[in-house]
Amino acid sequence: MAVNIPGLIAMVIFYLLVLGTGIWASFKSKREQKRSAATGMDMALLGNRSISLVVGIFTMTATWVGGGLIVGTAEMVYLPSMGLTSAILMLLAYSSTFIICGLVFVKPMRDRNCVTLLDPFNTKYGKGITAALSLASISLDVFWLPCTLIGL
Repeated sequence: MAVNIPGLIAMVIFYLLVLGTGIWASFKSKREQKRSAATGMDMALLGNRSISLVVGIFTMTATWVGGGLIVGTAEMVYLPSMGLTSAILMLLAYSSTFIICGLVFVKPMRDRNCVTLLDPFNTKYGKGITAALSLASISLDVFWLPCTLIGL
């Protein structure tokens, strides 16, 4: 088996770019944290809430579009009983739920300084229910990852 030298060089350059971007972002976030009153947790999880609208839209799109959506949409278009109309309706439903939930829930959660989506549950129901919900969320992520990898 021969080593593909151009491919190896491209991979090394790619990983050096990723490493350089991470180091640059680390220095930038430390400078930004010193300028603001944000804690380390706010900077790590929220970027001190300084994400622009465009970056937020791309982040939500990248979160939403995964292997499951791609394979599910392709399967819906392929099946004669569903077709393109069903796939378009599904995409419109997903998109509208993001927009509606963003318009309804973002401001109240930011006013309460929530860091995660489980913070309102913790405030209202306590740590026990929040722990159960977080375990449910973790288990869904554990099952979601293999489905996405199989889909890709």
